[in-house]
Amino acid sequence: MRSTRSRPKRRPDTSVSATVRPLAHAWCFDALGTRWEISTPVPLADVVARRVTDELDRIDRAWSRFRDDSTVAEIGRRAGRYPIAPADQPLVDWYRRLYDLTGGAVSPMVGQVLVDAGYDAGYSLAPKPEVAPAPWWEGVLAGHSGSLDVRHPVLLDVGAAGKGFAVDRVAGIVGEAVDSYVVDGSGDMRIRSSDGPLRVALEHPLDAEKAIGVVELDDGAICASAANRRAWADWHHIIDPRSASPAREVLASWVIAPDTMTADGLATALFFTPASILRSAFDFHAAGFHHVTIRRNGTVEHTDIPGLELFL
Repeated sequence: MRSTRSRPKRRPDTSVSATVRPLAHAWCFDALGTRWEISTPVPLADVVARRVTDELDRIDRAWSRFRDDSTVAEIGRRAGRYPIAPADQPLVDWYRRLYDLTGGAVSPMVGQVLVDAGYDAGYSLAPKPEVAPAPWWEGVLAGHSGSLDVRHPVLLDVGAAGKGFAVDRVAGIVGEAVDSYVVDGSGDMRIRSSDGPLRVALEHPLDAEKAIGVVELDDGAICASAANRRAWADWHHIIDPRSASPAREVLASWVIAPDTMTADGLATALFFTPASILRSAFDFHAAGFHHVTIRRNGTVEHTDIPGLELFL
């Protein structure tokens, strides 16, 4: 099994820790600048592993702002029309929905803001004296169905939902080969367990060696977002593109949803937008989506998550 081409490694992403009862076989590798682990009852065939790494390579070539030969890098250099692969259209559509739901707080236009703040390809952590807000969607994109019609060069960043999207793509491949699996893209997890729920530990946002609780999940996704992992100076990676400043009120969030792309995007959106507003747009189940949110003032908000135990 071969690993994907990777850009310079960054610090580990925020994690939901690990399944308490993992499956028998684990395949670990690096891709998209982070650590992946795919757990299955039996080892994956080489042909399945190649499909996984090929798909992650394809996603990286299209959407990475950390490599000069990606489509995103080309969009940052010149305006024009850039075809969207049919498989990637849901990611672009979800970003537009997140942009609308959060009033522009979750935006793919945030790439240059992150670079200017120090979260660049070399991970310099050296913020510029002044960091400008991101452009608004319509000012940059004339259209996003079938192609990105770029009015002006812009550095895109799809980190708020892109890894979740990649996890879903990998899970689709793995799920054709085995009945049970855990696809863990450094904390963004898609789980399907035919033997009953797996227990998932929620990593403490201030101490990676501890858990603040556990949840149970047999079919669905869980994602976390927190300000503690990719943090430097007065900055962290969850930045409001409208003000070019880090989100301050929320410390960490976890979201459970049917797919990882949705959970990943909502975990970021909760840093800017109340769950009640986000929930009004979803009908996954009675609660809309499940979540745990920890605020910096110590308060905890959560839905009635099956198997939830909090240790706070």
